[in-house]
Amino acid sequence: MKDINRLKVVLVEQKRTGKWLAEALGKDVATVSRWCSNVIQPSVETFVRIAEVLDVDVRELFVSTKK
Repeated sequence: MKDINRLKVVLVEQKRTGKWLAEALGKDVATVSRWCSNVIQPSVETFVRIAEVLDVDVRELFVSTKK
């Protein structure tokens, strides 16, 4: 599976956990875990909310398509 989001990396950079993010978003911990491992992707609206909670630009949550 190709990595699409950098959610796990951003959480590590901010010393946050998936559990913390799940609680902040009101989501199930297992769902956030699947996002972090790129098994499934959150909706665009959820990516925007994640960016707000983490106080980052939403673009930081995605793997660049440019090499």
